[in-house]
Amino acid sequence: MRKHELKPLFVERMKNILEDEKDFQNYLNVLKEEPQRSIRCNTLKISPEKLKIRLISKGWEVEQPFKSNPEIMVIKGGNGKTSLNPGELGRSLEHLLGYYYIQEISSMLPVIALNPKPNQFILDMCAAPGSKTTQIASEMQNKGTLIANEISLGRIKILASNSERCGVMNLMITKKEGASLCKKFKKSGFLFDKILIDAPCSGEGTLRSSSLTSKIWNIRTIKKLSGIQKNLLINALEILKPKGEIVYSTCTHAPEENEEVISFILNRFEKELVIEKLDLPVFYRPGIKSWRGKDYHPDVVKCCRIYPQDNNTEGFFITKIKKIK
Repeated sequence: MRKHELKPLFVERMKNILEDEKDFQNYLNVLKEEPQRSIRCNTLKISPEKLKIRLISKGWEVEQPFKSNPEIMVIKGGNGKTSLNPGELGRSLEHLLGYYYIQEISSMLPVIALNPKPNQFILDMCAAPGSKTTQIASEMQNKGTLIANEISLGRIKILASNSERCGVMNLMITKKEGASLCKKFKKSGFLFDKILIDAPCSGEGTLRSSSLTSKIWNIRTIKKLSGIQKNLLINALEILKPKGEIVYSTCTHAPEENEEVISFILNRFEKELVIEKLDLPVFYRPGIKSWRGKDYHPDVVKCCRIYPQDNNTEGFFITKIKKIK
């Protein structure tokens, strides 16, 4: 639930992004609502069917909103309660055993888009705290090689702890700034089948769950992050195999961090890349074609924008890029 007032410039920008007044009001209204509690079943340790039975036996109400992805579960209080007690999800034996990962539904979508397979060579470039790393490992069935990179030592400890709890066995953790890591891999001749860049961003999509986001939001940070994101993506493309795939994602709505980044890459590597159509289990909208007088590459409409008011989730932006040369 939003605990800080939204800054006027942010409100103005969101109004321009959404355009429709009713849609904008729906967006503002959903920010006032408590986010739903969702988990991802860790199939390295237990099947969704068995986990659901265990959780129902605790008196929890368990919903699986997507037939295509039974590992995604929404948890309610059960036993007449409308919600769980604070911290209840994280204190359960099942969580301690690594049977599930507490993860927002939108946060699961980049890995669904990446579609990891066993025996692939995959890089998670900005990995901590480990939600997507453990999700990738689960899809790989612990087969193949997964490299998870994180620049912060403190966050690496959390990443390692979560990976161990979830039974991840095919993981190597590195500590380096993302672009520098790519240059090291390029020099050594390493090429990846798939790369996930869940990029550092301004976090506009997390306003419901993070009271800090609106407080620290500013346009200078957005512009600075846009440069960092472009650099990460440029360098990641250098270590991607021909016909390899990159998923670029953020939890923000800012076009400077989303379509502008993708447009920049497409214009720079136009004959080498294509944006792939995504099949996601939630409703999403196409990328926006222009922003503040700047026209983007026409293919940015193939990007996916996910808004809180559409699916009762956090906001996200997801793009899948295929290297054709």
